[in-house]
Amino acid sequence: MSDPVVPKPGSSMERVAKDAERLGLQIELRVMDQSTRTAEDAAAACGCAVGQIVKSLVFENAENGALVLLLVSGDHNADLDYISTRYGLKLKRCDGRRVRDETGFAIGGVAPVGHKAPIATWLDESLLGYAIVWAAAGRPDSVFSVDPKALTDAVKPQVIAVRDTK
Repeated sequence: MSDPVVPKPGSSMERVAKDAERLGLQIELRVMDQSTRTAEDAAAACGCAVGQIVKSLVFENAENGALVLLLVSGDHNADLDYISTRYGLKLKRCDGRRVRDETGFAIGGVAPVGHKAPIATWLDESLLGYAIVWAAAGRPDSVFSVDPKALTDAVKPQVIAVRDTK
């Protein structure tokens, strides 16, 4: 585990840190020595279970074109058909360039906070079963840990099941 870092002024990590502070989240940003690009890599780097990794997945709302952020447990895949049927949220893949342009983050480093503009957010209910979760901090090699209940209180996502558990 790396030591906490102070982000460079004007960086995506600084945006995450400032937004977290504005939201009342107490976080420490860390730049990892090894890859955190996949949930499995991130869990190994953070020394936690794969389910404690927050995958920040950006999709396009198929009905209105707006971006949507799904915060999904690292050990789950978002079942888009299930989400559409259960919640009426029709999602489609989003171009990586659009993700970067509109959120300010490259894919692999999308954080749950610090976006350039507000984004509709939905959270996998299983993340709330952990005392601590780890999320991307603005770059593919950076993370922060947070209490998922505090994150939920700060971000105010819709809490959903991202797949059928029956």
